[in-house]
Amino acid sequence: MKKLFGFTLMAAAVAVSTSALAQADVKWPTKPVQVIVPAGAGGDTDFNARQFARYFEKITGKPMVVTNVNGGGGTIAMSQVQSAAPDGNTLFFGHTGMLIVNEVSGLIDYKFDAKMDIACIPAVDKGVVLAAGKKSGFKNVQDVVTKAKAQPGTVIYGTEMGGFSHLQGLMFAKQAGVELKFVDVGSASDKITSLLGGRIDLASISFGPVKDYASTGDMAMVAQYSKERNPLLGDIKTFNEQSLKFDMEKPYIIAFPKGTNPAIIKKIADIGQQITKDPAYAKALEDGFKQPVSFYHTKEAIAELNKVRDDLMQYKDLLRQKK
Repeated sequence: MKKLFGFTLMAAAVAVSTSALAQADVKWPTKPVQVIVPAGAGGDTDFNARQFARYFEKITGKPMVVTNVNGGGGTIAMSQVQSAAPDGNTLFFGHTGMLIVNEVSGLIDYKFDAKMDIACIPAVDKGVVLAAGKKSGFKNVQDVVTKAKAQPGTVIYGTEMGGFSHLQGLMFAKQAGVELKFVDVGSASDKITSLLGGRIDLASISFGPVKDYASTGDMAMVAQYSKERNPLLGDIKTFNEQSLKFDMEKPYIIAFPKGTNPAIIKKIADIGQQITKDPAYAKALEDGFKQPVSFYHTKEAIAELNKVRDDLMQYKDLLRQKK
């Protein structure tokens, strides 16, 4: 019996070591990897996906082919990934707006990891700001709060209803105790046009595309949504620094179809971590969207996404009521 027990333990140990070796030696990628991006070309999500793809090829020698699949709040892109073969050759590159805010809004009825395997958070957009058009006269949070309290419902916030920036506006309004008028104006480029034309007063948007308007005075940067001030944005204060205790950063997410080999998931996370150590990559993020380097490996990414989900689900009824 003792010999049998010892043999069983030895066999188990060999099996574990063999499995670990197989994971370490997984041959992936062996061909171009298709990256499904649930957003149009030229925006912050597309930018981050293409930067990751560029440095992924530099490390592995295999290209990532970015395919933009817009529409349905990201659900069309997610459906394509979810129905793809779990062989590592198709992946999702999106952000919490698609995987968490869509659940908060009721657009999807499942948790972020129910139909896809999370690999990592390759980047976090810490450059999102609350921008004000010149015509509004707003320079800071107090300016907005003062007018919104004096004239409830007259301050116009432009957004994509039911999406990430909509929830940002609702969180701001709730924390400030004010009533804003929410107007569906469309994508980031549409928000910029509406702000410049004075058709809306406020919009939440990545700083990169509006930084020139800030320098010309055509827009004012009311606040940044980061937990702590992003130094790449200059002297723009956070909401926390302006007496509103909240933040809403935007982590990007790499995920695979459910059932993908854990060795592939680990490998892309390891590659992602390696990418973040490349100074050229850091410079590209800074130049493109004033974005500092951030990274969460698989276990840490899932923990962070669970925390974000817990925080945002508190606004479920409010977001669904305003859709």
